[in-house]
Amino acid sequence: MLITLPISELTPGMYVDSVTKQHEGINSIKIKTSGLVRDKSIIQRLVAEGVLELLIDFTKGDAAIPAKYKPQNKPKTFNSQQKAEKTPIAITLEQEFAKASVNYDQQGRKLQSLYGDLTSGLSLNVKVLDEIASEIVSSVFRNANAMSILTRIKDKHSYNWRHMINCAIFTAVFAKYLGYKEPLVQELAMGALLHDLGQAKLPQGIFSKPSKVTNNELVAIKKHVAQGLGLVKGEKGITPLMLDMIVNHHERLDGSGYPRAIQGDKISRPARIMAIVDVYDAMTADRPHQDGDEPINALRYLLANKQMFDAELVQHFIKCLGVHPVGTIVKLTNDRLALVLEGNKLNPIKPKIKLFYNAKHSHHITPKNIDLSEHTHDIKILASVKPLDYQINLSRLLKEHLLN
Repeated sequence: MLITLPISELTPGMYVDSVTKQHEGINSIKIKTSGLVRDKSIIQRLVAEGVLELLIDFTKGDAAIPAKYKPQNKPKTFNSQQKAEKTPIAITLEQEFAKASVNYDQQGRKLQSLYGDLTSGLSLNVKVLDEIASEIVSSVFRNANAMSILTRIKDKHSYNWRHMINCAIFTAVFAKYLGYKEPLVQELAMGALLHDLGQAKLPQGIFSKPSKVTNNELVAIKKHVAQGLGLVKGEKGITPLMLDMIVNHHERLDGSGYPRAIQGDKISRPARIMAIVDVYDAMTADRPHQDGDEPINALRYLLANKQMFDAELVQHFIKCLGVHPVGTIVKLTNDRLALVLEGNKLNPIKPKIKLFYNAKHSHHITPKNIDLSEHTHDIKILASVKPLDYQINLSRLLKEHLLN
């Protein structure tokens, strides 16, 4: 169970998941560590660093949940208005997709404009980003699959701002899966929107060229971290957690990352989450110099590089997205193509899918929803496929099958 506590209630034996509030007067990003509080000296150091509030994971560590935070046996009574405010209303994929697809397009245009403004030397409009983060998080809490499906639509000419949106979506979906409450998910999503913003201050020809970057260009690209920090530092509403995600999303557990080559416990959980999400979306997205890889290959890469990425978080990320994430087109053992609609947390290789295409005879068929986890089906997924391999326009396909 994840519970937010003030620093005054922190005791030895508790496991700190992350710092959620830190004194504004701190000059640098100091607290980026998750781990067990072994003695009072650690608490004293956190107090000295200006920590005000922490997220505690009571499934780890030795401390018991304080009585006042334990679920009450006595049922609480709410009026209907209170209940509506406190409980997010879950809606169907089709219902949420209609709204999410409009928002996704609008968010892309807003971010393209904001990115262009920054490239031209104008100042950052934090309010626009905050509104986009809020829309994404609200959508994810209503139905996590709708926004996730939209991340599968590719466009190599708009990678920079699509990457910002997609990372915010994946971060929100993953944070919700990990059990974080909505305000913290909002903060993490905002950090994801901001993480690569410094690229707008670099020569844009580096990002639009059809060939791989040179070593000199890579040195220039690495400066986007400092540029991003410069854009947001001092802006109202920018929290230490967001700054941490900007500064440390390219750091790696083995010290092979940049800009400071920090390692191990010096890298916070939010920064570790951001590193996983950033690499996953970058690998699966179409860019001017490369076509996106299939999700399963990106997940294999993260899994294989335990020295760089938090292995426990990678396992959770795979369970969260599924082996075949929603929005992926898969080929089945019966020579049909299907769209993955919903993952299966208990059995990731058996998601809910929608049949729509006969791959053997190359024609569309009457759509049919199938839950592969049901024992009546002996159909299995052979592999994920790229839409263009079958001349399928994924954006059009999604609208045909998910917009009623």
